[in-house]
Order: sequence, then structure tokens, then C-alpha cells
Amino acid sequence: MTLTLYTHPMSRGRMARWMLEELGQPYDAVYLDYATTMKTPDYLAINPMGKVPALVHDGRVVTECAAIVTYLADAFPDAGLMPADRAAFYRWMFFGAGPFESAVTNKALGVEVPPEKRGFVGYGSFDRLLATLDATLSARDFLAGDRFSAVDLYVGSQIGYGLMFGSLPASAALSAYWDRIKDRPARLRAAGLDDAELARMKHDG
Repeated sequence: MTLTLYTHPMSRGRMARWMLEELGQPYDAVYLDYATTMKTPDYLAINPMGKVPALVHDGRVVTECAAIVTYLADAFPDAGLMPADRAAFYRWMFFGAGPFESAVTNKALGVEVPPEKRGFVGYGSFDRLLATLDATLSARDFLAGDRFSAVDLYVGSQIGYGLMFGSLPASAALSAYWDRIKDRPARLRAAGLDDAELARMKHDG
């Protein structure tokens, strides 16, 4: 069995690395550079988009971070990261990959959707999206069942980054949710590995 993650320490690949650390399976991490190695023919044969992360599992390629996290939860059931409540899992995973990411990205880029055009975007309005997340996480500790699962890793990572960089307001519910998951040993290991690589890149560069 081979697992290889193609990533960069300043990318969504940090989520995929956290997921791999949760699995406890051996894997290799290949760090790529945005301007050079991500655009080589060898890597474009893996991901023609020329971006990371990408996962290769026994010759099978998975791209897109939400797909990688979902695939690994399903492929390694012994890790216990695919919850019994699949409906909630898929609901919030696709919420995270679609409306949530789009809303936060547009907000960061200064894209304002006119009220009469909100039907064109999956999140409607940034305020409505935040209210939905806030109400949900005020009523439960985790998104799919009564314990941590892969959907908390994916959506929770986005919340953590949003709180860190100020693209999300630090509401009581969002802050408490992030506090529940941020100190998981697998996340701390993954962050340590990526932070060390980032420091090496800066030193070498």
C-alpha cells in the first residue's frame, strides 16, 4: 500500500496532511513549488490543474481537498473518521467545499454580491452563511454525530484559518468549536511537519 501526498506548507494541503496523520498509516509527503515543480509535465500528469493538494493511493489519484478527506475517511474505516450519520457528513462536507469556501473567498477578495443577485451564489449572503454555521455549532459539539469526524477536520480547518486570519468573526460558537478540535495530536503533528518545511523553504530561499 502506498500513499503519497503532493503538497505545499502554505496551501489547503495542510488539511490533507492532518487527515493522513489521523489515519496512522505510513505515507510520503512531496513538497512542490508553485512556480516550478507544480508545473512540470510529471506533476501535470497527476493534476492537470497544476495545484495542490493531490493524493495518490496505490496508483489512484484524488484531487480537491474535500474529496481527499472524504476518500481517506471511506478508504480507511478503522480510523473511525466516517460517521454513521452519512447524511450529516455529506451535507456539511459539501457545504464546506461549496458555499462556505466561496463566501469566505469572495469576502476576502472584496467581491460584493448585490442583494438582487444573491440567488446566483450558493451561499446567498455572507451573513446568512455565518448565521447558519453559528446556529448549528451552538446546538451541537460536532457536525455529524456526537464525536469528531472527517467533516469536522475539513470544515473546522476552514473555521480555524478564518479565525486566525480574520476572515471570520470570532463568535462564541465558532471559537468554541475550533477550541474543541485544534489540539488533537494528529493536527499538532501535521502542523509541526508543515511548519518545519516552511521554515526550511524560507531559509533556503
